[in-house]
Amino acid sequence: MIGHTDNAIEIAAPIGFVWEQTNDVRTWPDLFSEYAEAEVLEEGDNTVTFRLTMHPDEQGRVWSWVSQRTWDTESRTVRARRIETGPFEFMNIAWEYEELTPDLTRMRWVQDFHMKPDAPLDTAAMTDRINTNSVAQLNLIKEKVERRRRSVVGFHDVPANTRRGGDLRTLLSPATCGSSSGFCGAVRLAPGEGISEHYHPYSEEYLFVASGTLKVDLDGEPVTLGPEQALFVPRNVRHRLTNVGAGDALAVFQLSPLAPRPELGHVDTEPYPEQVGT
Repeated sequence: MIGHTDNAIEIAAPIGFVWEQTNDVRTWPDLFSEYAEAEVLEEGDNTVTFRLTMHPDEQGRVWSWVSQRTWDTESRTVRARRIETGPFEFMNIAWEYEELTPDLTRMRWVQDFHMKPDAPLDTAAMTDRINTNSVAQLNLIKEKVERRRRSVVGFHDVPANTRRGGDLRTLLSPATCGSSSGFCGAVRLAPGEGISEHYHPYSEEYLFVASGTLKVDLDGEPVTLGPEQALFVPRNVRHRLTNVGAGDALAVFQLSPLAPRPELGHVDTEPYPEQVGT
């Protein structure tokens, strides 16, 4: 007898966000309730080998094993197998992701396995246990992933991007909250500091100055914005930001829609600040 289970859950989040949140094995102890530790042993372009350690069971025993995952981002599928099989003769798992709507993803787990003769549970009993546990874990993952989309993101919760100048932080994005039509962030500029010129071939930009005074060059024509003033930057318009005030400036920006790929979103038209004079 071969054990077989097939369970699925619908998660109110875009498929890319669900994919990223559930395939980062380093964060599995925060996503699953059963894992105490996840240690990555080896990584490749589309594969990872890792050790999972569970929380102690009712008898105080700690179970641990090594698994390997291989994924195909284009088809949104994952194939996994236990390398250290423990009580299993073998354990193979398939993860499948399906976009139902732009904000709804179906995640499916299919597990095929067989127990060793001396295992504490036979294959039928393990099938029942896995079915029960999979439903519980899938519901927990759904709750956590959906909650992450509603999390408050602070300026210092995300890494700084200083390549174009200033201290720029992308706060709400496909990576941080699963946004599907744009992203939002903020930039701090010291007096005299600026953001080098660039344009967005796919996105409109909405700029709001929270504090300070900015000069924004639009295709070479300067516009000055003070506190609580906003500016619209159309697609393909070259723009450069400079803090012309006596104190720090803080501006909030939003871009929409998203570029087909992140690296296509910005086109630089002058060197980065650190490149000037090199």
